[in-house]
Amino acid sequence: MTTWDKEVDVLVVGSGNGALTAAITAHDIAKANVLVVEKSDKFGGTSALSGGGVWIPNNRYAKEHTKNDSFDEALTYLKNTIPPELIREDMIEAYLKNGPEMVDFLHDNTRVRYQSLEKYPDYYTNLPGSREGHRSMEPEPIAITDLTDDLGRFRTGGVMYMFYKYALTQVQGHTIMAKGKGWLKETLKLILNYYVDIPWLIKGTGFSRRTTGGGAGVIRLFLSARDRGIPILTNTPFKSLIKEGNKVIGAIIEQNGKSVRVKTNKGVILASGGFEHNQQMREEYLPKPTNSEWSAGNKDNTGDGIKAAMEAGAATGLMNQAWWCTTKPIPDAEYPFLAIVNKSLPGSIVVNKAGKRFSNESQNYISFLQETFEVHTEENPCIPMWMIVDNDFRNKRNIWPAFMPDFLLNKEYFDSGLLTTGKTPEELAEKIGMDAKGLRETIDRFNGFVDTGKDLDFKRGDSAYDRYYGDPEFKPNPCLGKVEKGPFLAVKLNAGDFGTQGGMITNINGQVLDDDGNAIEGLYGCGNCTMAVLPTYPGPGSTLGPAMTFGYIAAKHIASLSKSQAPLSKETTYA
Repeated sequence: MTTWDKEVDVLVVGSGNGALTAAITAHDIAKANVLVVEKSDKFGGTSALSGGGVWIPNNRYAKEHTKNDSFDEALTYLKNTIPPELIREDMIEAYLKNGPEMVDFLHDNTRVRYQSLEKYPDYYTNLPGSREGHRSMEPEPIAITDLTDDLGRFRTGGVMYMFYKYALTQVQGHTIMAKGKGWLKETLKLILNYYVDIPWLIKGTGFSRRTTGGGAGVIRLFLSARDRGIPILTNTPFKSLIKEGNKVIGAIIEQNGKSVRVKTNKGVILASGGFEHNQQMREEYLPKPTNSEWSAGNKDNTGDGIKAAMEAGAATGLMNQAWWCTTKPIPDAEYPFLAIVNKSLPGSIVVNKAGKRFSNESQNYISFLQETFEVHTEENPCIPMWMIVDNDFRNKRNIWPAFMPDFLLNKEYFDSGLLTTGKTPEELAEKIGMDAKGLRETIDRFNGFVDTGKDLDFKRGDSAYDRYYGDPEFKPNPCLGKVEKGPFLAVKLNAGDFGTQGGMITNINGQVLDDDGNAIEGLYGCGNCTMAVLPTYPGPGSTLGPAMTFGYIAAKHIASLSKSQAPLSKETTYA
């Protein structure tokens, strides 16, 4: 017989968007006594490090701006986006139906507030059913000091929309990083607001009081959970599940180095993130080369929930995929920087060691690296790769961390190989160990595309998504500009990610399935520890949208079940 140290109705593992949405929903709709556990000393997970975008077609914020969308159009788009062998139509329909309902629930009952992104397009705008805006939301900014006594427990310093010490909204990030129209005014406003906040400056935190993006989204959810008295325990790792037959009835967590057996009357919801920082699992499942140091995902994501679920008999899927994104290895930063905007702007190209382009640099970041893995071989290595720009580009654009003259930059940026300069393309190539002739030929050919505005090799700039991160002032193609004026700069890019997308297979109720396709009673999952519902990343926020929606769905399913509990048997096992 199992002896219990603690008893709750619902145990939620993790503290990102999916976990906190599930916890709040279970509390309000299932009327459950909820406990949230987080193994890190900071709450927020990868959600807090992200841009915070949430892709939910037909959400309430979008409807305030446009009627030009529908369930059927969104479903058509997803059917065209996701390959037949990966599409799970029942899961997609559950997502599209419940996503807007989830947004309404949070808006009506919590501190969560979003803004519709008018001009952020779907990622495959050439496909039927796509839209060029109003399907993704970003959190309304919030003051980090609203956390009061919990400020020290928040995972600060999001890697997506932080520029130096200033938090940016998605719109500000797009404008400032590309030095688009009005970028200087926006930058000066951020600086002014930071330095006139004398009380905050005195605290010496080194970052702005105002928080945006994923940080703002997590804080709003955390405060809503705190309003309800839901305990969120940090420094509390999840260890394993406790089963009775095919039913999960509890879990083992760790507090102060001691095992604690938690009885769960209604269920365990795993929202513990992927395995991006477990190098052994990366080597086992992901395409090569792979390195956890290239990942911008939360460093505490080591696949704990996935492994525990597998031990409990859970089936898994898509373990060979991640949410790919090129990353820059910044020597003095905790996380590598996501490289999205610069490589889309006119005047930049991305090449391999042979000095050759191998893909459309302006396409969405998931597809770019999926194509990279397809063409990468030992004979034709494309990982790592280098973004090449000229002096004009450096003067016109913000390239983090090379947004200042070389003599003001950290010497380690150059010593580490992150940045390399050369007076000519040939000199630059020689310093990197790249084929100099190949680079020169690539630059000459690419420059020939600029005048006509047509990239004959990879169709860069042909889609609305490509052009979103281009320069609208640049004609005829906002993504194509010549690379011709020295000195030249190479920025090293790795085949990184912001999380893995494989894990437990779940059903339309958020229940975890076993190898026979049967639901494991009492066990639910959402987020990056589950098999992705939208594996092709159809729009901005295609991880947080499903994580929150299926966290909401799981809690609703718990609410629909009978409250009666059968007595425990002697067959209780530790999984």
